[in-house]
Amino acid sequence: MPRTAQPTRDRIIEAASKLFYSEGIGGVSVDAVAERAGVTKRTLYYHFLSKDDLIAAYLEGRDQPNLALMARWFKEAEGGPATKAQAIFIHLAKAARHPKWKGCGFLRTIAELAAMPGHPAVKIGARHKRSFETWLAREFADQGEDTAAELARHIVILLDGAFSAALTHRDAAYLEAAGRAANQLVASAQAGRKRRR
Repeated sequence: MPRTAQPTRDRIIEAASKLFYSEGIGGVSVDAVAERAGVTKRTLYYHFLSKDDLIAAYLEGRDQPNLALMARWFKEAEGGPATKAQAIFIHLAKAARHPKWKGCGFLRTIAELAAMPGHPAVKIGARHKRSFETWLAREFADQGEDTAAELARHIVILLDGAFSAALTHRDAAYLEAAGRAANQLVASAQAGRKRRR
C-alpha cells in the first residue's frame, strides 16, 4: 500500500511494531518511530499521548492476529487434540528459525516492563496470554476433556518456557521438544479419561 493511502495512525503503529519487536521497547525512541513512519514527532504525539500509549497499541495490534494464527494451526492439524496442540509448537519452531525472530513479543515487553505491573502494555500482554489459555481450555473441553483448564495451563507453561529457552539458546529445537511434551500431556489426559469411564 502506498504510504499516502495508509492512515497515519496505522503507519505509526506499523513502524513501532517493527522497531519494538526488533530492538525492544527500551532501545527505541519516539524519534526513531516517527522517522520510520515518515511523520513528525508532533504528528506522532497527536495520535498517541505518550510512548506508553504507543507500546500498548503495538501489543494490542499483535493480540488478535496471533491468537487467530495459533487457532488456525490447531484447527488445520490432522489428528486429535494431542497432535493439534503439538502443531502449534511445530509452526512456532519454523518461525523461530527465521533470522529476524526475536521470541514472543508479549513476553519480551512484559519482561522489559516488569517494574511497572500497572502499565497498559503489561495488562494487554497478560490478557493475551489468558485469552490463549481460555481458548485452548475450550478446545479441550469440546473434546470431552474434564481437566481442560488445568491441561491448557500446562500447555501455556510449556509454551512460554519454550519461547524463553529457544530465544536464550537461539535454538528452535526447544519449541519442538516442548511440542512433543505437549502431545504427551494431552494424550495422557485422554488415556486417563478413558480409564475412568
